[in-house]
Amino acid sequence: MKPGIHPPYRPVVFRDKAAGHAFLTRSTRSSDSTVLWEDGNTYPVVDVEISAESHPFYTGTAKVLDTAGRVERFERRYGRRGAR
Repeated sequence: MKPGIHPPYRPVVFRDKAAGHAFLTRSTRSSDSTVLWEDGNTYPVVDVEISAESHPFYTGTAKVLDTAGRVERFERRYGRRGAR
């Protein structure tokens, strides 16, 4: 790797605005706003719209599509090819 072209990794707090959840991780992302974290240190904070705490897939509120009904309806409409 070329030296000096990659941004440095530093501790950053990501805050989910939908769920009100925040977590500390390392990132190359930077921000002008800061937050006082649980360990007493001040870190840059990045507000995100959605995270694992509020995403429907991870929270178990995702809706499953009825693909079997769609396939059956397609076969009724157009018949099965190659079944002869």
